[in-house]
Amino acid sequence: MILDEDRSGTREGFEAALTRVAAHSDVHSLLVLAADGNDHTPANTDAILQRVGKPVYGGVFPALVSGREHFTRGTIVIGTRKPLRATIVRGLSDDTVPLDRQIVDAISSEIEHALLFVFVDGFARRIAGLVRGLFEEFGVENNYIGGGAGSLSMQQKPCLFTNDGMLQDAALLLQLEWPSGVGVAHGWEIVSEPLQVTSAEHTTIKSLDYATAIDAYRGIVEPVAGRPVEAEHFFDVAKGFPFGIRKLDSEVVVRDPLFLTPAGELVCVGEVPEGAFVHVLRGDAARLIDAARSARVLAQQSFPAAHAPRFRFVIDCISRSLFLGDRFGEELAAIDDGLPMVGALTLGEIANSGRDFLEFYNKTAVVGLIATS
Repeated sequence: MILDEDRSGTREGFEAALTRVAAHSDVHSLLVLAADGNDHTPANTDAILQRVGKPVYGGVFPALVSGREHFTRGTIVIGTRKPLRATIVRGLSDDTVPLDRQIVDAISSEIEHALLFVFVDGFARRIAGLVRGLFEEFGVENNYIGGGAGSLSMQQKPCLFTNDGMLQDAALLLQLEWPSGVGVAHGWEIVSEPLQVTSAEHTTIKSLDYATAIDAYRGIVEPVAGRPVEAEHFFDVAKGFPFGIRKLDSEVVVRDPLFLTPAGELVCVGEVPEGAFVHVLRGDAARLIDAARSARVLAQQSFPAAHAPRFRFVIDCISRSLFLGDRFGEELAAIDDGLPMVGALTLGEIANSGRDFLEFYNKTAVVGLIATS
């Protein structure tokens, strides 16, 4: 495994990092994480990807992680010596496009200790359906880690890298023979009684307990937050009060409300099923940082003892960093234990531990401990 970085955020720096890694004769494929501040578009990036000469896959994320630092301009390139098995899933928001036929060959049963990187367009409407399909087709025999690519501009645009160029409304399923352990934790606490989602469509909550979604949400959040919940500054308040979907035998799965529509509907990162029961959650910095530490420990506990870990791959939610502000460095420090550590701050997180149900999370810390040989 080869690691390289560019912190300039320029086209020249991006291509130079890819070229340096691809020049290693023993590198088979390139896994590329780029920051949204680089302003990648098909017009300025496709030709670079097409010139690489080796398989290249990855995405654009709100921010990147390297060690205890996070940054919004730059690129991280991981060169893999093991062959990378890639599947591209298209039409991730189109209900007429079947997902099962596209994922059926995503995982080879002949690969031992498989790790599947799953990168999706974070604004696609059927991410939960894709994750559910992966679980139904392959179960949790392998580990999964990944998340939502895209921009904090909240505008859907091309955000995934392939040799042919950039894609949007798609997903990349990238299988490697890398032994791993994965840990997942969030640290958000419940502050409300359960509310039934009485009307929803994909990522949009329309009503809760038969009341307009924003009316029900305001009734719980405003007394706790001590400030009004208005459309203009909605996320300033909502980043501290996400929803939690109640699941059997597991922690609640967090859903991040991003913005408020004129009709009083709440648009979230990730689907919220109609009929589900949700709680409003509240964040506390110390609890979130402790949860990140727990994710690191869980990854260590699930890592196969016969192998030696080489690096940590971190998928953390961009809204955790926005909520923690200056204390987000403490979260990265809680994960870091001296191994090389890289990753991305994402729009939703995808993971399992090899034992638990595969899920699309929000506002969650995911830590992968990985051996590369």
